[in-house]
Amino acid sequence: MRQISDETLIDSYYKALDLRLETDFLDLLLAEIQRRNLKLQVYIRDEAPLN
Repeated sequence: MRQISDETLIDSYYKALDLRLETDFLDLLLAEIQRRNLKLQVYIRDEAPLN
C-alpha cells in the first residue's frame, strides 16, 4: 500500500464505501489511512463537508 499516494488511498476508501465493498477491504484501507495519520472528511450528500 505504500506505493499509492495519499490522495489515491483516500479516494479509494470513499469509492469502496460508495460501492459497499467488503468490510475487510474497508478495514485494510482505513488501517493504512490511520497509519499515515491522514484525516478523512465526513460528507453528507448534497451538503458541504463536515470537519
